[in-house]
Amino acid sequence: MAVPHNRTISGDDKIFGINKLAVEMAAKVGAENVINATIGALLDDEGKLMVLPSVIETYKKLEPDEMAAYAPISGVPSFLEKVKIAAFGKYMPEAYIEAVATPGGTGAIRNTVQNYSSIGDTVLTSDWYWSPYKTISDEIGRKIETYTMFNESRAFNLEAFESKVNELLERQTHLVIILNAPSHNPTGYTLTSDEWDGLIHILRKSAQNQDKKITLFLDIAYIDFAGHQDESRQFFQKFSGLPDNLFIIAGFSMSKSYTLYGMRCGAMICITQSQAIAEEFKVVNMYSCRGTWSNGTRPAMMILNKIFEDKMLHAKVSAQRANFMDILESRGRAFLKAAKEASLETFPFESGFFITIPCNNAEEVGKELQKDGIFAVPIGAGIRFALSAVSEEKCSMVPAKMAAAIEKFK
Repeated sequence: MAVPHNRTISGDDKIFGINKLAVEMAAKVGAENVINATIGALLDDEGKLMVLPSVIETYKKLEPDEMAAYAPISGVPSFLEKVKIAAFGKYMPEAYIEAVATPGGTGAIRNTVQNYSSIGDTVLTSDWYWSPYKTISDEIGRKIETYTMFNESRAFNLEAFESKVNELLERQTHLVIILNAPSHNPTGYTLTSDEWDGLIHILRKSAQNQDKKITLFLDIAYIDFAGHQDESRQFFQKFSGLPDNLFIIAGFSMSKSYTLYGMRCGAMICITQSQAIAEEFKVVNMYSCRGTWSNGTRPAMMILNKIFEDKMLHAKVSAQRANFMDILESRGRAFLKAAKEASLETFPFESGFFITIPCNNAEEVGKELQKDGIFAVPIGAGIRFALSAVSEEKCSMVPAKMAAAIEKFK
């Protein structure tokens, strides 16, 4: 009975499908004999979800109306102000900045693609990307094309980026570019300051044609696990003084930063030199909110409010998150050390939940690893491994087995 809408629907989500296989094997042979590196959530060494205690305490203290009442379509007004601080910290760009609440970062991506590209347009992202970017685009009648993310020196490939931007702008008036940074999913890469400068220079050149409308969507879901909170946000100041037809939208999520994965709360935050464009941003995206999910999740909005209204609580949350980040960084170091010892190549990893291992025959390699109780996600010509979900000890064990599986299918 369903209308196809030119979509290709493959069935179960690949990541959740492999996770299901891991769970099934763990039930048969014991969780201690399975390494489940599929899901992007921070788990402790026993495989239990790590949740910031102070965030949950704040949730439990909410009044009934703070939990149960409808939120305004655009979000609770105080939340919309606090979320700008949560996203940018002390590096607020000199610009008109507006926010609209969304269900996690996914809702921000959906609204951006819907409102800043036309039906049939192509959305641009890197060749290593989070697969729902394509799902979202397909669902609302757009396509995805990619540029080669890394050059031969394993640095951000500005030349390939520029070439693809120019190619697409020859074909269409509006261009949405999705850039997952910092702590890129799935590679863990973070652009350097010089690479940010080069990327913005390319977009400024393209925006010299006033007939072209360029929207750069920054997926910052992992920003609070990208190193020091200030250092990871410095690049935002580079987005001051941009031309009006170069529009910046940051997609903020409370899933990782506040361990509220299931509450589905986030925001899309615009950066522009034009007050009219900022006001339009609020109007068109509120309309899209109403036409899809309607209201956001009030309890999560109230939690963020209370964290940023109480300096002691904010410090407590930050300290607890820093402890989580130390665990994550230790896992990353352990994996990289073992990878070096096993001569296992990885893409350049700086921080975040994931690391990616380039390889041919990724599907076959992934199935071979599953025989050994290792479940990771084949994506194109590589394997994505979720450091966030695997203990430091197991992170040290995996690279040698990966190297052996890759060698088998060369």
